[in-house]
Amino acid sequence: MNRLFRSTAVVSGMTMISRIMGYLRDMVLAVTFGASAATDAFFVAFRIPNFLRRLFAEGAFNQAFVPVFAEFREKRGREALRDLLDHTAGALMAAVSVITLLGILAAPLLIWVFAPGLAQAEGRQDLAADMLRITFPYLLFISLTAMAAGILNSIGRFAVPAFTPVFLNLALIGAALWLAPMFAEPVVALAWGVFIAGGLQLAFQIPFLWRAGLLPRPRFRRAHEGVRRIVKLMLPAILGTSVVQINLLVDTLIASFLVAGSISWLYFGDRFVELPLALFGIAIGTVILPRLAKQFNEERPEAFGRTLDWALRTAMLVALPAMAGLVVLAVPILATLIQYQEFTPHDTHMTALALAAYSLGLPGFILIKVLAPGFFARQDTKTPVRIAIIAMLWNMLLNGLFVLPWYLSGVPGAHAGLALATSASAYINAGLLYRGLLREGIYRPGPALRRLRYGLPVALAVMVAVLVVLSPALDAWTDWSIPERGTALTGLIVAGVASLGVTLWLAGLRPRHFLLREA
Repeated sequence: MNRLFRSTAVVSGMTMISRIMGYLRDMVLAVTFGASAATDAFFVAFRIPNFLRRLFAEGAFNQAFVPVFAEFREKRGREALRDLLDHTAGALMAAVSVITLLGILAAPLLIWVFAPGLAQAEGRQDLAADMLRITFPYLLFISLTAMAAGILNSIGRFAVPAFTPVFLNLALIGAALWLAPMFAEPVVALAWGVFIAGGLQLAFQIPFLWRAGLLPRPRFRRAHEGVRRIVKLMLPAILGTSVVQINLLVDTLIASFLVAGSISWLYFGDRFVELPLALFGIAIGTVILPRLAKQFNEERPEAFGRTLDWALRTAMLVALPAMAGLVVLAVPILATLIQYQEFTPHDTHMTALALAAYSLGLPGFILIKVLAPGFFARQDTKTPVRIAIIAMLWNMLLNGLFVLPWYLSGVPGAHAGLALATSASAYINAGLLYRGLLREGIYRPGPALRRLRYGLPVALAVMVAVLVVLSPALDAWTDWSIPERGTALTGLIVAGVASLGVTLWLAGLRPRHFLLREA
């Protein structure tokens, strides 16, 4: 097994643990709180600092920080690298501390701006503002955690950052099960769970930085060259990253005017799409970014192209089957995992609409994560920004085209139109990134990717046919017991994967086609 594949496997394995815990977390939240006005308020209060986290944490910051870190490490020496880390940490702490304080003070205004529809239910807006004050410090903790993750990923220590999100899941599970009964409004316990999780995630990574001799000692100097370069690269990257998050916030704003539960249905639907996205899209993007930055600094364009080609064919092997499986099995998955107690069959069907709509965009979401490092590694943050803005404008237009007619028709499920618009705009984003790499001569598809183009569609058709033929009636999932649901779902997944694998084998695809050739 080659090194890049092994690194991706490590990240995927650790991420799998985190995502399994994430599903357990969502199961606990769904069963304990259901999909209600109160849970809508929590998800809004959590989404706002999450939006900023993507800007200052693993989004724009890491896209700017990792290439500069790689350059300092390769060309400047150990002392210059440590000096860069100290001053970057100081600047990051100062900036995010100010934003956190302003966010706490302006919590009611932020809720009114980002989710004005919450005012339709009495007390829901005030509840969201109270929880936002509690969750906002999470931004400071997680931004520093993301910097630590960027350092560890850049030196090839991928397992620790990939495992770190487990602590968020554990904190929220603990808050739901043990803290919630202590509060007059139980859902407030989840906000405190988010706060605690931020501190735990940062504390977990500190010993590993110390052992690597790269634990920053925050210092602040405005004129530091490396920090200025990171900030310069961050500004367009912030805009590009914010485009995706603005789309999510616009979706939240529109959903706040729909029936109660819409925000929660969208949240749970999105969460189930996050598993393959994190396991493969984010994992591959995380692993290839330091490698691409190194290959760019070493002026090895052919190696750069081979790395991108490997990433694309590996991503597509997973993304397309995962998309098809999630669309066909949306109701069985939700009924098996979260349809208990407070989470009703109606919630399952409404969430299944969102899950299917988000799943249709899964290949696009993964392609964005894989293709964007091809620009970021070359310290080109402007091109992805222009593309992301185009995709954002399309998403807003499609929101109107999909949601408004659906809502006016009176047919339940208008929230799924928001998910469908997000999926469509992801393909626009990914397509423009791909075209940009081709036009600049940075990437050319290899023979293994071309082989996959012909074999995979046939295998997908066979897999979908097997799942449709073997799937029982949707009502049966509600009538069955937990063991019966679990057994049936497991059998369907095994049958689908087996049929996919056999068909790909017959089409001539072998494991060697998904290894990275170094020469």
